[in-house]
Amino acid sequence: MYAKKHLYLCALLQYFMMRRLFFTLLTLVSATFYALSQGNSTWWTYIENYHEMAIDQMNRYGVPASITLAQGLCESGAGRSVLATQAHNHFGIKVGSNWTGPYIIVADDRPDDRFRKYKSDDESYEDHSRFLKNGQRYAFLFDLKKTDYKGWAKGLKKAGYATNPRYADMLIEIIENYNLSQFDSQKSSGRYRHGKDRDVSEEELSAFFSEHIVYYNNKTYMIIANSNDSWERIARETGVSVKKLLKYNELPKEAILHVGDVVYLEKKRQKADPYYSGQPHVVQAGESLYDIAQRYGIRLGSLYKMNKLPDDYVPEVGDQLRIR
Repeated sequence: MYAKKHLYLCALLQYFMMRRLFFTLLTLVSATFYALSQGNSTWWTYIENYHEMAIDQMNRYGVPASITLAQGLCESGAGRSVLATQAHNHFGIKVGSNWTGPYIIVADDRPDDRFRKYKSDDESYEDHSRFLKNGQRYAFLFDLKKTDYKGWAKGLKKAGYATNPRYADMLIEIIENYNLSQFDSQKSSGRYRHGKDRDVSEEELSAFFSEHIVYYNNKTYMIIANSNDSWERIARETGVSVKKLLKYNELPKEAILHVGDVVYLEKKRQKADPYYSGQPHVVQAGESLYDIAQRYGIRLGSLYKMNKLPDDYVPEVGDQLRIR
């Protein structure tokens, strides 16, 4: 009897130690994450959806995953551009002399520019890697280390990938603000299978955290909800109760979790990160105060207080709001 009780207590102690270890490990492995001023949950969702594909391409072709993701975010507007939605073209690659496949006409440098059209996002990522690997003008980039994202960004601009004079700076800012360099030293988790649909069934997923990137936004841990998530599942896997999750995210008991929702695992801060000192938030179309609070990891009440807003305030496009 004593032995059984002893084993039970040991198992229970190990369970709570593992729950505690969860947040300790996050502190060690999760690098600081800042949302870009033009970014939102759509950008986070893009990273969630395509980081495995970028890692797979890096391991097979040598293009840093951070560079691939940054270019995809930049060129496709996080997957929302006409090229991405109508042609699966995430990297703005034009037809060129070697392309014999289908194309789409979109105004760019010229009103009738022809861009490559792909059957899938997978094909677009594959062609991007081959475009760089087989292009003579990009050959020097592969002498750089995969972790030298600054060298790659400057090299892409030097080789003429884009005409924007700030192209290198834009890529570097995206990589650093979204901490994409964390993927440059990773091997694929096995969740992504080349040549197959990226969506896999629940039984194929090894664990909750193989599905999620844990971000550290404004000194607060957060994840982006996916299609498999529910409040109960997140609570079960993180050890944070449903009651606390709803409290941290300032939601009522009946709140429904949607794909792409930002979910904080700790209490949010009263002010945005010092990175945004002197930078007010400019309200965009469709944004609510709650959206803004979640984006910067600050409490909704603090947002009202900082800006001395009345309870019935409705944000209008162009309004400037203090966030710290």
